[in-house]
Amino acid sequence: MSLTQGNTMTSHTDASSDAADSGSVTRAAQAVLAQSTDRGGGVQMIGIDKIYPGSGSKALDDFNLEVKPGEMVVLLGGSGCGKSTALRSIAGLEDIQSGRILVGGQDMTAVPANKRGMAMVFQAYSLFPHMSALENVEFGLEIRGVGSEERRRRAMEKLDLVGLADQAAKYTQQMSGGQQQRVALARALAINPKVLLLDEPLSALDAKVRVQLRDEIRRIQIEAGTTTVFVTHDQEEALAIADRIGVMNHGRIEQIADPVTLYREPATEYVATFIGLTNRLPGHSDGTQAEVFGQRIPLLKGSRTGDVTVLVRPENIALIAADSEQDAPKADREGLNGTEARVNVIHFLGALVRVDAVLTGSGTPLTIQLPAGELPPSLNTGSTVLVAPRPVPALAV
Repeated sequence: MSLTQGNTMTSHTDASSDAADSGSVTRAAQAVLAQSTDRGGGVQMIGIDKIYPGSGSKALDDFNLEVKPGEMVVLLGGSGCGKSTALRSIAGLEDIQSGRILVGGQDMTAVPANKRGMAMVFQAYSLFPHMSALENVEFGLEIRGVGSEERRRRAMEKLDLVGLADQAAKYTQQMSGGQQQRVALARALAINPKVLLLDEPLSALDAKVRVQLRDEIRRIQIEAGTTTVFVTHDQEEALAIADRIGVMNHGRIEQIADPVTLYREPATEYVATFIGLTNRLPGHSDGTQAEVFGQRIPLLKGSRTGDVTVLVRPENIALIAADSEQDAPKADREGLNGTEARVNVIHFLGALVRVDAVLTGSGTPLTIQLPAGELPPSLNTGSTVLVAPRPVPALAV
């Protein structure tokens, strides 16, 4: 398959349906999932092994993934974890050593890339600079033999979907990076793919454009109802758009869950420390509760017992300025047992404030996050504060 030809792949596959877990997706996405039978099949990767020539380790190691019809799953992880390899394996751009890949219940493992019913959008847009936006979107339809009138209609429909109908006549080299990525997305959607694959499509854009375009991609995906697998290393990006996130490490998914569950109930130390900020606090555990700084906090499933490190989110630590207790919320002042810490840096983040401190005596670093309106007025760099974990479930490792 020539990826220069629109970066698209197509064929016919049967649709399959699956019920989405309530609460695992937004209301809009739930509505799409409920009606997704006619929109495209889900994806299953079963026991996939992938080893690159000359490598001593597996890029994918007994890798398993199920994506429901109409769902957006984000594969998240650091460099070399296997997330792009998984995506390219779904597309048929990588040969796998073992395992099966199913789309809509049909085995696609040995099916060529151009017959899998998929479209892929890369980090590099791969648009034709000598063509207009409309001609770029039409190209994939033209090579599939779609008549000029029909392909013009479908291309304009997809340009309108991505908000570029009024830019149809522009050459892509006259467009901004964000607009070019929208054209690439419209081109992928124009062939009505069963599965849409996005490989870090926003990483080349500046921060503001990334936020705008990620929200647009989510809106478009929900509206189109296309089963989508999105690869990124950006935690915020994943949390903002996914129905479910699969956190990858060493060629496997350590945990896959909706964003809220993944953040609040990490199953492993790697997930807890990779997603968001986490404090590592010394404590003692009986498996169901841990005592940390004189406070007892409930523990998540899978927590260890004995002397442990308890992984506590910055927003789950109470802070009181030691020399001005009246500044603290009443709920934090009453019955608080804790330990002293010294403030190193105060980061103002708009609606939030992040306080970097170190525990007195041990020197253990600590990060506390609280609403800006709750920051004690007397707090400054060098202030002594009293800190303690709130009774929010945490993981002990």
